[in-house]
Amino acid sequence: MTLDSKLVTLDEAIAKFVPVGCSVVTGTYMEQKIPFAAAHEIIRQQKRDLTLIGPISDILFDQLIGAGCVERVMATWVGNVMMGSAYNFRRAVEKDDPMPLDVVDYTNFTMSLALHAAALGVPFLPTRSTLGSSILEENPHLLVFESPVGDSEKLVAVEALHPDVAIVHACKADAQGNGMVWGNLGITLDAVAASSSVIVIAEEVVPAETLRRDPNRVLIPGFRVNAVCHVPWSCHPSPVQGYYNRDDAWFREYHKASKTLQGYRAWLKKWVLDVPDWVAYLDKVGPERLKKLKPSSGIHSDPVYTGF
Repeated sequence: MTLDSKLVTLDEAIAKFVPVGCSVVTGTYMEQKIPFAAAHEIIRQQKRDLTLIGPISDILFDQLIGAGCVERVMATWVGNVMMGSAYNFRRAVEKDDPMPLDVVDYTNFTMSLALHAAALGVPFLPTRSTLGSSILEENPHLLVFESPVGDSEKLVAVEALHPDVAIVHACKADAQGNGMVWGNLGITLDAVAASSSVIVIAEEVVPAETLRRDPNRVLIPGFRVNAVCHVPWSCHPSPVQGYYNRDDAWFREYHKASKTLQGYRAWLKKWVLDVPDWVAYLDKVGPERLKKLKPSSGIHSDPVYTGF
């Protein structure tokens, strides 16, 4: 039996699985493997009224907010990991510029519990975390209750969070959506299991036999995936272990450019709106700059014999 291929272009995947007004979870690997290629395509397709969900999205959320794509952010942190503030996020929260933004605060732990609850198919998970903090007054999805067992202590119920779509990165994937990942996983596996649709963006698309040679690192199951997109360098300027390092200078340049709304709009026009696709973006970044981000040396994992 031959399984149908889920391999599509990035613009096709965004057009089909990221409708206006949907909720999107991304940036699930924390400070790495952030799918900026997907964010740029969302901006070019003028998706609006999105709810963004994630732990640490770096400047990806900031770019989408500045482009007018976002209605609500449900997150633990929004900023520029290299430099501090995310200026578009601040302008939206403080001045409703370019539009008002609804913010629902989570901690990293409660965000992970919310997605884990959805992955398990339960309505909530209990925790002691956030008791005594002001976040309980601001987040309606965190509810204090009395434990039905033990000494009737106070606990917090973290409501399950079901995103409409997860956009996640894979180091290698096959055409059926099975994704191989290494490095820090963050909340990626729960985000995949919790979401109604899943888009996998892969550095490499390989035959299924290649993945079967290292099955323990195939962590994204193809049956949960709706689309696979082959987009090398899709996370620039964030890093992907074994493929390219973090482009620190890019974050500094973005920080300077986005300090004013006019500066951000000039940056957006140059790097997103005037660029037809990610290949053209990479051409504009330039091969010499990209070459400098390639690892000069690496540490290989020990081989594992998986035969019988």
